[in-house]
Amino acid sequence: MPFPYKTVLITGATSGIGQALAERMIASGVFVIAVGRRKERLDDLVKKHGSDKVAAEPFDISDLSALPNWVKHITTTYPKLDSIVLNAGLQKTLLFTKPETIDLAAHSTELTTNYLSPLHLITLFLPHLISLSPQPTSIIVVSSCLSLIPLPAAPTIAQPKPPRTLSSVIEILPPAVKTELHKIQKDLVEQGQGDFGMELDEFADFTWGELEKGDGPDGRDEITVKETREWVEMDHKRRGVFEGYVRGCREGGMKF
Repeated sequence: MPFPYKTVLITGATSGIGQALAERMIASGVFVIAVGRRKERLDDLVKKHGSDKVAAEPFDISDLSALPNWVKHITTTYPKLDSIVLNAGLQKTLLFTKPETIDLAAHSTELTTNYLSPLHLITLFLPHLISLSPQPTSIIVVSSCLSLIPLPAAPTIAQPKPPRTLSSVIEILPPAVKTELHKIQKDLVEQGQGDFGMELDEFADFTWGELEKGDGPDGRDEITVKETREWVEMDHKRRGVFEGYVRGCREGGMKF
């Protein structure tokens, strides 16, 4: 089934992958609720495409205590919301070989943004998404190729598979992509690696094309790009063992 969702919320929509996917969706007639910390960039997005195609919702998703009221505001304001794209993420170098360089406050924020906030958002949005049944709904998680082959200096962006829910769950596994994620890391810039990876437009065009194809006959739940297509095969064996274990537990009467 082709991409069936008509009102999509995207976190981290002020730059990089989030902004690029937002623009592909807008161009395809999807109404986008763009979320990010930088209000001026969100306003520019609305000015470029029009308020009939995109809405700006400035918000810092790392503010966990504010999430319940914010999600209530979103689902009340946009009752037709049928898909959330959890894209917002941070990446900072973390070198335990040089503990004096570690900024614990900054990395705590990174952990909250990359892990805790998505967990809260999925939990808080699920009642709304489930209430739309039998209309199709989805949770789309943008993780990282580092979830397949971790980089020791960037452990907190190596996100695991998202949990399964009553909505469709799709994971996007990008390789390194040319975004400001790298440009704002001083150590990478000093090493001449502040602008490396796949071109953003190439990535966004390919990924949106895959999303438009919809789920495959086997309930396709991940989109791999370039080298991640090869790397993900290494993950499938481990994943198969896990799913076999879960089936066995359920057949044994466990409920979870």
